[in-house]
Amino acid sequence: MKSLKVSLSMAESVKNFVNVVSKYPYDIDLRSGRFVIDAKSLLGIFSLDLSKPIVLEIYSDKCDDLVSELAPFIVK
Repeated sequence: MKSLKVSLSMAESVKNFVNVVSKYPYDIDLRSGRFVIDAKSLLGIFSLDLSKPIVLEIYSDKCDDLVSELAPFIVK
């Protein structure tokens, strides 16, 4: 499993993020506080507090291709 912090501050970035993660077969979740939602769910993402970075959890160890494609969203 790999965990990263991502920032999805605008509606357009949420749409682009969902388009990217939907291409991959891994289970991917977003966690904000005690709320966990499927990262492939557009409506689920909008139910989170997007004003601060959220934790992205990828349930695969061989996901470097996904991580590189998500680079614009990752918070260092």
